[in-house]
Amino acid sequence: MYVHDTIAAISTPIGEAGLGIIRVSGDQAVDIVDRIFRGKKRLKDTDTYQARYGYIIDFKSGKKIDEVICLLMRSPHSFTTEDVVEVGCHGGIVPLRRILNSILDAGARLAEPGEFTKRAFLNGRIDLAQAEAIIQIITSRTEKGMEIAVQQLEGGLSRKISNLRQKLIRVLAHLEAALDFPEDEIEGFSEGEIGKIISEVISEVEKLLKTSQTGKIYREGVRTIIVGRPNVGKSSLLNALLREQRAIVTDIPGTTRDVIEEMINLQGVPLKLIDTAGIRDTEDLVERLGVERSKELLNKADLVLLVLDVSQELTDEDFKIIEMIRNKKTIVVVNKTDLDAKIDQFQLQKIFPDQKIVRTSMVEEEGLDELRDAILELVFQGEVVSTDETIVTNLRHQRALEDALQSLNKAKESFKANMPHDFVTIDLKAGVEHLGKITGETLTEDIIDQIFAEFCLGK
Repeated sequence: MYVHDTIAAISTPIGEAGLGIIRVSGDQAVDIVDRIFRGKKRLKDTDTYQARYGYIIDFKSGKKIDEVICLLMRSPHSFTTEDVVEVGCHGGIVPLRRILNSILDAGARLAEPGEFTKRAFLNGRIDLAQAEAIIQIITSRTEKGMEIAVQQLEGGLSRKISNLRQKLIRVLAHLEAALDFPEDEIEGFSEGEIGKIISEVISEVEKLLKTSQTGKIYREGVRTIIVGRPNVGKSSLLNALLREQRAIVTDIPGTTRDVIEEMINLQGVPLKLIDTAGIRDTEDLVERLGVERSKELLNKADLVLLVLDVSQELTDEDFKIIEMIRNKKTIVVVNKTDLDAKIDQFQLQKIFPDQKIVRTSMVEEEGLDELRDAILELVFQGEVVSTDETIVTNLRHQRALEDALQSLNKAKESFKANMPHDFVTIDLKAGVEHLGKITGETLTEDIIDQIFAEFCLGK
């Protein structure tokens, strides 16, 4: 599929900057920009990958707008495989918008969100998995998250999916030929080889699915809630992990009344830290609202850091919170170890037989490294997947793999039960189709439109 109209959009963030870029793509990109470009040489006389210095004028008034450098990339050697002109001007809202408006007046139309990437997909330069990796690169929160996205942009996941589909398609071709010509002996695979190939593909799909939890962590981060009763050191812990004074810390109980959220990079893992109001019964309306919100956030937490004050005996409020987090992934942070302990280790181990217990002192800055290690260990449950492997980070891909696995398992059972090959081929075709959804080979146009609508304008 090839789209013939020419589109344009600002491709850099709007705001004060040294440089801004307007991207133009389509059959008429060169002619349209030439109508408003004034330089020693026209763009139409310029070779691909060359830049020209000059000015952009207002299409209607003819007045100079800004001095620019136009970079030309001729089809098919561009991101979209179409003729592309990138107009580099001074950054800032006014020059960018005036140049864009002049380009639109000269004959281009405003691009839809993600339309440049969509054209690269429709014109066959990249598949859908690679296109979605671009968004993951843009939104990456850590270097490791970006490494995974770059690997997918280079086609790591796409190649693996393509190989699995080809294996199944060859088996399908053999089975369908045997159905069409039952009287002939069809060369290809033996019955044993067919069962082996199906099992191998199932094993590979299961392996990919096992990486999806790691992928989710790198994509979305770990939602980590810091809870405890008032004045146990929750805000101090937040500040210590952030290495900055983000939350106000006082000796007055109930100082934190609202939720404070911050993101940190913990050895490549994005950790969304949420400091909550101390959970207790209170008559203060504002504090009570903060407590209720803290309880709501507990239900959405991936990880809970329960902070206890070792210098005070456990209270009814502590035990109420302990009950709230009973079924949550929890690390118990026994804080204020620089003070005399009123809670002994035996009591803690009896209350938390399966939870990791870390002793900390914010005053003496002790226990923080151990806490960071405990968080990573609990998040990955001892199974950190190397970012050199193919990792599934996209929820849509995960669901497609789950559907493919279900269909392939049905095909395997039908084949083992010596059922007619018609039953086997139906489920194999479904498996191939579900895998094809990842790369976009078997997706409907409306789903594709929905995916690219989530992209930013100008990409």
